[in-house]
Amino acid sequence: MSGTVSVVRSLAPLRAEVRAWREAGDSVALIPTMGALHRGHLELMRLAKARCRRAVASIFVNPAQFAPHEDFERYPRDEAGDLAKLAEVGCDLVWAPDRSQMYPEGFATRIVPGGTAEGLEAEFRPHFFAGVATVCCKLFTQVAHDIAVFGEKDYQQLCVVRQVVRDLDLPLQILGHPTVREPDGLAMSSRNAYLSAENRTAAPLLHRTIAAVARAVSAGGGAGGTAIAEGEAALQSAGFKVDYLEVRHAETLRPAAPGSERPLRVLVAAWLGKTRLIDNVQVPGIRD
Repeated sequence: MSGTVSVVRSLAPLRAEVRAWREAGDSVALIPTMGALHRGHLELMRLAKARCRRAVASIFVNPAQFAPHEDFERYPRDEAGDLAKLAEVGCDLVWAPDRSQMYPEGFATRIVPGGTAEGLEAEFRPHFFAGVATVCCKLFTQVAHDIAVFGEKDYQQLCVVRQVVRDLDLPLQILGHPTVREPDGLAMSSRNAYLSAENRTAAPLLHRTIAAVARAVSAGGGAGGTAIAEGEAALQSAGFKVDYLEVRHAETLRPAAPGSERPLRVLVAAWLGKTRLIDNVQVPGIRD
């Protein structure tokens, strides 16, 4: 499918369009994005279109989830390219509000999640999940859709969004899509554009490392302590600065105990040069 996709930038026309779909009996999906779209985002849209008659993509680089020292200003932006890609996969509407639409003067409300939002990313980006939860709740009430699709690459974020929807009784379903990877295993991410040629060559070691930890845990390696230590050493030798490499329960994100029979996930965050990469894999043998 090709052509163009409609873009709305204010709330009234967005709600009017979705209302018309509802009156026609159409189901609606939302894919929240910050733009700079890659193949992973397009797979989310394909899943959304497979599940719902209509699909909306939001494009908004959310300042509330960036700390002052982070990359808000230089985060990749390519709206024209994004719109062309979304048209190719059958997106019905793009919701592209500006900052004043999302956070008007006097805005003073935040949603601060606990539970799955504690630890891991929160240890290094303590502002992050309040920003994510707040903007997602705004998007969810603005679009009033049936399902929202998120990638598993940002696994803790997916868990937090599911928790917020459950805890606040929001009338929608959250779907996760498996991480989409480059042929060498690197998880697709808009921030991969920051990698130098040398660092891009080294980056796939991140996935190989967590896959090795997952295999060790599956083979009876307890909570993966030895494999984690070996993995951290390998990453550091290759030039990574590791923020965390941990085995957690896949649903609660609490630390895994040796011999746990619950679904487990290996999660990692590490710097490579000036680029922070995150990734995760399921421990094989136990389904999420």
